Amino acid sequence: MPILFFSLTVHEFSHAWTANRLGDPTAKHMGRLTLNPLVHFDLMGLLMMVASGFRFGWAKPVPINPANFRDWRRGMFLVSIAGPVSNLMLAAATAVVFHAVAYTHLGAADATVLYRFLYSMIFINCALAFFNLIPLPPLDGSKVLISILPPHMEVLAESLERYGPMILLGVIAVGFMLPISPIWIVIGPFVELAVSVFTGIS
Repeated sequence: MPILFFSLTVHEFSHAWTANRLGDPTAKHMGRLTLNPLVHFDLMGLLMMVASGFRFGWAKPVPINPANFRDWRRGMFLVSIAGPVSNLMLAAATAVVFHAVAYTHLGAADATVLYRFLYSMIFINCALAFFNLIPLPPLDGSKVLISILPPHMEVLAESLERYGPMILLGVIAVGFMLPISPIWIVIGPFVELAVSVFTGIS
């Protein structure tokens, strides 16, 4: 739970910070340009996390106004990708500590607890990054996709916005009834590769 709270807070803060840097102060004016986790958490998203055993949930989306960007496509792309990138950066920073622990003089029990915590930090942040890159609303990947679609494909973008959330919820619901989630089938190889690169454990 502490890892999720911290990682999701950094994720949402990164959206707000990037938007503000690119000329959209909407999130800043609404008090979202902060690392205070209480500001970013959604009550229903938190309850869903607990009910699902921390397999699914969400934080409060950061408000963005693309009209404030000089180039809305570039702005939307950078703001959307900032969240997943921040999670990968957290994983990379944690990996430095993870490898440094090997050179300390901690006792076996203390080292094991610390290793497990750091490994979980790396794994969860990699999973958050790649999950959010799925191109279905309201995930960041959908906004990344929309920002790079050519104008003549606006119909696809509208369809994504309309039907994407229902498709995503349906896939997640199916995942709870199957031995392995369809979402994990898609992102699992990427998550496992990233974790192995960061930890050196295959």
